[in-house]
Amino acid sequence: MIPPFQHFPDFTPPDVFHGFFGRRGGVSTGLYESLNCGLGSQDNPASVAENRARVARAAGARDLVTLYQVHGATCLYMGAPLLGERPQADAVFTDQPGLALGVLTADCVPVLFYGQNTQGRRAVAAAHAGWRGALGGILESTIRMFADHGFGPQDIRAAIGPAIGQASYEVGDEVFQTFVEQNKSYAKLFKRNINKDSYQFDIKSFCYDLLLHKKLQNIYLSHCDTYAESDAYFSYRRTTHRGEKDYGRQVSVIALSR
Repeated sequence: MIPPFQHFPDFTPPDVFHGFFGRRGGVSTGLYESLNCGLGSQDNPASVAENRARVARAAGARDLVTLYQVHGATCLYMGAPLLGERPQADAVFTDQPGLALGVLTADCVPVLFYGQNTQGRRAVAAAHAGWRGALGGILESTIRMFADHGFGPQDIRAAIGPAIGQASYEVGDEVFQTFVEQNKSYAKLFKRNINKDSYQFDIKSFCYDLLLHKKLQNIYLSHCDTYAESDAYFSYRRTTHRGEKDYGRQVSVIALSR
């Protein structure tokens, strides 16, 4: 069975797979129903393995490469299937065919990248952008990795997948202050809650604007809200508000064909 996923038809050519998977199409049960791909969850490991195998098959790959995500700004080059422990990083890049690169999210922003330069070289990357990683430079690190391998901004496309929407994402004054201390223009992405020291933050637009600032010319944006769409997506914040003990993770994947 191939689980359902969202994609943008014009983002990649037909022989390059990309997909933003949700929570449907897997075998997990209970809190993790059904396509939980999170190795760090308390789900049945056999169920997680089967879910990840389904995603890998959808991508036309033997294995699904994901990272030990730490909300940092490190992008790693991956030239072969991952063996052993997952490295700590929040983005992964490859120019090798057959590797399905994935990032796990449950409200944070998944960003997939596709690059093709004038010499015909191709590369892909997947990045995980929570607010700390996005502000700290994870998207810029990924674009630098492309530059290090011969790709300019004009060669790179990016797709921002399902993540928590502004209406669902309440943050405290300390988060607002952290952003505006770095750049006062970021204030436009925060909507003040009346009579509360809190804001509604538009993290997807923040990522979109960062990519525009780096001169990417083709950026695709999903308007799906992982918090609000409980039947379609896992959400860490929704789980917290409900007092549930754990949560599943959805995966976003990109792969060069063999």
